[in-house]
Amino acid sequence: MTATTTAQRKAPRPRADALRNRERIVTAASEMFTEFGPDVPLDEIARRAGVGNATVYRNFPDRDALVREVVCSVMDRTAEAAELALAATGDAFGALERFVHTAADERITALCPMVQGTFDQYHPDLVAARERMEQLVEQLMDRARTAGQLRGDVSVGDLMVAVAQLSRPPAGTACLTLDGFVHRTLQLFLDGLRAPARSHLPGAALTMEDLRQA
Repeated sequence: MTATTTAQRKAPRPRADALRNRERIVTAASEMFTEFGPDVPLDEIARRAGVGNATVYRNFPDRDALVREVVCSVMDRTAEAAELALAATGDAFGALERFVHTAADERITALCPMVQGTFDQYHPDLVAARERMEQLVEQLMDRARTAGQLRGDVSVGDLMVAVAQLSRPPAGTACLTLDGFVHRTLQLFLDGLRAPARSHLPGAALTMEDLRQA
């Protein structure tokens, strides 16, 4: 076996290690942003991820790049939860319920303080992840509405605002102990989404574009 062949066989291994390191960094950052807020020192994130500071900066040249990756990863997992719910057969509203509880477990509210300041909300990666998530949630709601199970005066914005607000607090170790209360409150909200509507909602259905403009 030549030295060249040996080198070629070993070449993929660093790439796999680099991918695992990147995943560990994003996971650690997501956990720490949720627990302590968006200003956690990158050194602390590196320590939790089990990598060196240089590895963090090699993957993410600045904090905004890491924040963007965390936000996109949360949106991607939320979109995947919506896809699973859409693939389910049977009760359309039940699928919507399962999605909402899964989305709450992603602690979407923790993203809110991370997208302030100098963060580029219109970065192509972020826009693509956001649009995919919104489209899937809209499909999920449309299916429940078509089945006559979801009231007709609510939209994606209404749903995601409620998930974000009801899954607070967004950061701090205390939020990790409140899951039982969060899901109890979310179920009360979901019961209010069922058709036929028992009340008239003030204003118009809230879209995600309404939220962005606000």
